[in-house]
Amino acid sequence: MVSDILIEIVTAIGRFLINPLMYIAILFAVLLGYSRVRQERKFFNRRIIWGWTELIGQWKYGWLNALLISLISVGLGLSVPKAFLMVLIAISAVALVLFFINALSPIYMMGLATLAMWLMYHYNWTFSWWKISLEGVNLLDGTIITITILAGLSVIAEGMLIRRAAMKVTTPRVEKTKRGMQAIVYRSRNVWVLPIFFVIPGDIIPVDFPYWPQFTLGESTFSLVLFPLVIGFSKITRKELPALQLPKIGRAVLILGQLILIGGLAAALVPFIGFITLAIGAAIRIGISIFYALQDKTGNYAVAPSSKGAIIAAVFPDSPAEKMGLLAGECIRKVNGQAIFTENDLYEALQLNAAHCRLEVIDRNNEIRLTQHVIYSNDHYRIGLLLAEQRDI
Repeated sequence: MVSDILIEIVTAIGRFLINPLMYIAILFAVLLGYSRVRQERKFFNRRIIWGWTELIGQWKYGWLNALLISLISVGLGLSVPKAFLMVLIAISAVALVLFFINALSPIYMMGLATLAMWLMYHYNWTFSWWKISLEGVNLLDGTIITITILAGLSVIAEGMLIRRAAMKVTTPRVEKTKRGMQAIVYRSRNVWVLPIFFVIPGDIIPVDFPYWPQFTLGESTFSLVLFPLVIGFSKITRKELPALQLPKIGRAVLILGQLILIGGLAAALVPFIGFITLAIGAAIRIGISIFYALQDKTGNYAVAPSSKGAIIAAVFPDSPAEKMGLLAGECIRKVNGQAIFTENDLYEALQLNAAHCRLEVIDRNNEIRLTQHVIYSNDHYRIGLLLAEQRDI
């Protein structure tokens, strides 16, 4: 039996590798990186972040969340119907093809898949294409419980990814204000893939080997499938710096995931609570997006040219500026004792001292601090800063 389970795990990985959703997500990440680099070159004539960052981050930041959800899913036997996963693949693929990144929140995807399963069962709809056949299932037999619990766990993962990983590919762009001036806005677009083991009805693992406290859905044997759960997040920030706003959004989504998880556990007592939880969870997730979108409709900008000095729009990775601890939104008042307001001022001041770069900076808390770093005379232009100033675009 153990060898059969090991073979089933290998088979599940094989199914994962031929899942078209995985390759659509990979292609989408490549397109995100390409479009971002084009935007950076358009506004600043240079690339800020490596073009493959989106693709690498797609798999790098979600694996730990995927592992934890898989352990809970398999350990508790949270089985879901095959048809549910097939519908989830279809909905996720459509959202990716249509570039609806924010529609890729797990609460939306799983909520829509649940609604589709209910309609198929209620109206006795069936769909067949090639070797694929879909039909509805009775969600009240335990399915709604497992779906709601998994939705809660996935939304918790979404919140953690927004808090910790969304900033990795946040890039600036120039925007005209209502007064005809220029300011800096920041765009973050992420698509993460979480390879999660789900339990589905099958013919490999019996209910009683080993002891498995699962929701059996009326089945006596089960199988495993490695499923690419796609999570998307897109946000443009104006009024507040991404480093300050994105963690707030992530925290709100994280709390929502915890509430959905509680609703899923409550559905074990009254299954209908699962439907209510998914519906209210989707509504709250929409509310979170609207709330932070309205905040950025104001005419105020966190980063814009200032008479105080040169405002930092972005810091290049692994640059002297990053090693000096400079951050977007900070104001550089003086370089080597000379007041600066533009990039030309910055580079002229850097040449005053070939050995060191001494900066006087007003940080995000409006406090003055001093910092310095070695800048070689032939590398003064590589300090790694983009400043908010009027540009020809």
